[in-house]
Amino acid sequence: MLSGLTIRGRCLLAAGAAAGICALVLDERDLLRVSAFVIALPLLALLLAGRVRFGIAARRHLDPPRIPVGSTADAALHLTGGGLPVEGLVVEDEVPHALGDRARFRLNALRGNGIRLDYSVTPALRGVHHIGPLRTWIGDPFGLATYERELAGRSRLVATPNVHELSGLPPGSGMGNGENGTAKMRAGHGNDDAMVREYRHGDDIRRVHWKSTARRDDLMVRVEEKPWQGGVTVLLDRRSAAHRGTGAGSSVEWAISAVASICLHLSKQGTQIRLLTEDGWPLTRDVEVLGDGQEDALLDSLAAVRPSPQRDLSCSRDPGEGHELIAVLGETTTAAVAELTRLRPPESRSLAVLLDVRAWNGEGSGRDVVRSAAQLRAAGWAVTVAEGPQARVPEVWQRLCGQVPEVTR
Repeated sequence: MLSGLTIRGRCLLAAGAAAGICALVLDERDLLRVSAFVIALPLLALLLAGRVRFGIAARRHLDPPRIPVGSTADAALHLTGGGLPVEGLVVEDEVPHALGDRARFRLNALRGNGIRLDYSVTPALRGVHHIGPLRTWIGDPFGLATYERELAGRSRLVATPNVHELSGLPPGSGMGNGENGTAKMRAGHGNDDAMVREYRHGDDIRRVHWKSTARRDDLMVRVEEKPWQGGVTVLLDRRSAAHRGTGAGSSVEWAISAVASICLHLSKQGTQIRLLTEDGWPLTRDVEVLGDGQEDALLDSLAAVRPSPQRDLSCSRDPGEGHELIAVLGETTTAAVAELTRLRPPESRSLAVLLDVRAWNGEGSGRDVVRSAAQLRAAGWAVTVAEGPQARVPEVWQRLCGQVPEVTR
């Protein structure tokens, strides 16, 4: 109960208690009255602050909750009170350093009809940020008691990578509509090849695949998602050892922005997109013709990407599964390139954007990227090089599409 007293309130309470003891010892009734008043004053202040603490409510609204890096989102705090006047009310919303300065407000009074506080945040870094909790310190006018209270929890703000407007497609690219996809679609014999998985709690009983259930002696259901049928695989190399630079200007951030731009550009062409990381695992679920919220799901996945500690670029199988592959690669060794090209069928369409990551450290162009590009081209890949942080994603894409000549290196 007394934990809400400030140092001033505790001292006054101790002084009142000491005066009371002295009044009893000296039999001074006037001093005893003064002692009772001094003791009652911090206790009344404590009671008043406690009542106000339970009479205040707040909520936070972010508009919009998902923005590109460098854009601004507006945060609105709506505070309502129980009608008690509050002097010196301090409200602070915890804001991550990547979003800007802290949001701190001092209010002279809070009435029952409430008040609205506005501030803005501008994410400097891609990621999933959490704003809050919202805290307040409620005290009395004499500074004898104060309470800290959490008024509102956390709100989620997604800072998505920058997406650039791209145009054109690589020459000779069928965007997944070639023979490989068609052949795989014709494989099998009707319902026996239906995609199934084990039954999970909550699955619709109408999706049960009875033939597979009888064969495996376990309840199986049909998978509603369409199988991978000749789309385009986009490979993101997020290895921390393969990139240079820090913060929003690092090469890994450039690669993530390029991948986001390529995926959304291809989706507008009606292409089925599969996004993988350097270990061959999907970054997000398979999406077909991004839309109906799937674009947001893809951007959310890219917003949450973190660099991988994996040092080598290694896949146990062809990451494109025989279909078209677009790889955005960081620093790549000769052995990694040989492994990647070995897994790819010669007839499959393969494209790569190689990042000259040394340029992100101001070290100038490295010979490794030239050697890797020549090795990929010799294997039949279409390759372009991003020369450094000054390279613009649309220009690099146009070079990959053959609309702009390659830079002589």
